[in-house]
Amino acid sequence: MAPAMSAKSVAAYFLIAAALSGCTTGGSSPATPVAKSESIAKACEGRDGWGDPAPPAHVFGDTYMVGTCGIVSLLITTPQGHFLIDGAVPEAATEIEANIRELGFDPKDVRYLLNTHEHIDHSGGLAGLKRITGAKMVARAEAKVALETGTVHPSDPQKGLFDPVEGVKVDQLIGDGEILKIGRQSLTAIATPGHSPGGTSWTWKSCERRTCRQIVFADSISAVSADDYRFTDHPEYVAPLRRSIAKIGAYKPCDILITPHPSASAFFERLSGKEQLVSSTGCSDYAAGAMTRLENRLAKEAGK
Repeated sequence: MAPAMSAKSVAAYFLIAAALSGCTTGGSSPATPVAKSESIAKACEGRDGWGDPAPPAHVFGDTYMVGTCGIVSLLITTPQGHFLIDGAVPEAATEIEANIRELGFDPKDVRYLLNTHEHIDHSGGLAGLKRITGAKMVARAEAKVALETGTVHPSDPQKGLFDPVEGVKVDQLIGDGEILKIGRQSLTAIATPGHSPGGTSWTWKSCERRTCRQIVFADSISAVSADDYRFTDHPEYVAPLRRSIAKIGAYKPCDILITPHPSASAFFERLSGKEQLVSSTGCSDYAAGAMTRLENRLAKEAGK
């Protein structure tokens, strides 16, 4: 049996859901205003630091951005509890907690803590968030050691770029294509190694006003490395990166693309209405850009 949510979180969920659906609940208003999507773009203008505080923003349906100006963290809410994906840097854990509370939800009602990849800018705050929420940490087996030790895997192209961080205990492993459920909401894990060995993308369906969209939180797929790392020397590493890029590029439906770094998908501009939030080519465009940059990197290394 699922643990009971706090009365405050249950009330917030249904009041916000009613506001999003255009319904009323006996004339009541949400205990806190529904996060305005356009506010985050203005608040983060000229600020893209990994720990720069940002206000929460509504994405679509049950999905909210609760991260920082430089790093996306997503809260997916249900009446039975919530999913939280990515923790940004260590100091951002309390900022993410504050954003969840500002939405009217109780961080203690987060049941699953998830991750895109095991670099400090996305996993550094997970240990703190696990203490705050008491949630179960779920990850792919390839990310487990790095997450628990707080140190990137020896095969990671970015090895040596980051100082160790506090590790977070992984409570449950999940495989490619496996599903996590809370109530009627289901998140599917997509194995997308390459930017890191344990790279994982996530997808789910969110609905509002009788319209449903498939959201894809696509992991980073860029060929970034320490200065002395050459991808051409590691074909065994490049091969899965190519497959991950192709996998994301071919994923359908991909109505709303979100990426761990908001700038990689013009996320804030799309939230603000300056660009289209919904696009059938979001995943394919993101993958095409990544493949071009990978080919350019390999050509440069080969001296072409």
